[in-house]
Amino acid sequence: MSAEPEIRVVVVTYRSGEVIGAFLDTLAKATARSYEVVIVDNSPELDEATAAAARRPEARLVRPGCNLGYGAAANRGAAGARGDWIVVANADISFIPGSLDELVDAAARWPRGGAFGPGIVNPDGALYPSARDLPSLGRGAGHALFGWFWPTNPWTASYRRERGAPKEMTTGWLSGSVQLLRREAFEAVAGFDESYFMFMEDVDLGRRLGLADWSSVYVPSAVVEHLGGHSTTRTSRRMVVAHHRSMVRYLCRQYSGPAYLPLRVLVTLGLGARLALALAFAKDSAGARATRSAEMLATGTRPR
Repeated sequence: MSAEPEIRVVVVTYRSGEVIGAFLDTLAKATARSYEVVIVDNSPELDEATAAAARRPEARLVRPGCNLGYGAAANRGAAGARGDWIVVANADISFIPGSLDELVDAAARWPRGGAFGPGIVNPDGALYPSARDLPSLGRGAGHALFGWFWPTNPWTASYRRERGAPKEMTTGWLSGSVQLLRREAFEAVAGFDESYFMFMEDVDLGRRLGLADWSSVYVPSAVVEHLGGHSTTRTSRRMVVAHHRSMVRYLCRQYSGPAYLPLRVLVTLGLGARLALALAFAKDSAGARATRSAEMLATGTRPR
């Protein structure tokens, strides 16, 4: 019998035929460790390019038969993994050579690390703010109100950890577009919360990992490129609505109980107003563009 792969890579696809081949090609250069790939295809019909990708020897295809959403699809792909590591990623990720091995190497420096996120470069050369603090009412309100027209405001900068050079550090949560998960930690918190169809499932995972005494660790010495928005551009208005719905769900859950009912109403009304503005004026649901250049990754340091 062959040994179990060290890493299971779960890639969630939705009409992703034009990018899945490049994902697998760059993944092959990202690690020297043994790995397997599970493609969980949420698409209503299977396109030929995704079917061809699934015929590669390292890959297998899971077709749920409906769009499960991101977190539920990732859980489906991770189920039954035997290796120590699970990678969950979007199909529009391109791995820089050695980047996945760099994440695994970082995990040895952080034995209580449950999730590890790389530096993420946008197509325009910006450094995506992929390591953030958990949302609080103060920072969240400032980010939501001012991020649209003042992306360097102090609330956004604090929330998105955009002060100083990128460095290896613990953080509140990591972008779900790509992260390495210690299987022990991922299973200890029962994976992603499937009540989030799209967005905020990564924030919630970071929160629950922290509650279970696991850390989320940003590793800017590992670098990937992210096309961004590939699977959501065709239905961007629906995704903006989904984003705000998930934000309401997340924040209201942090303030449960009768005493917080007025606060939950205020949060819901405020995010409803933000949604109306996003639908009318914003290109996407993020609300604040990335402000730092990916060239800053060259100055990133490991902890001493």
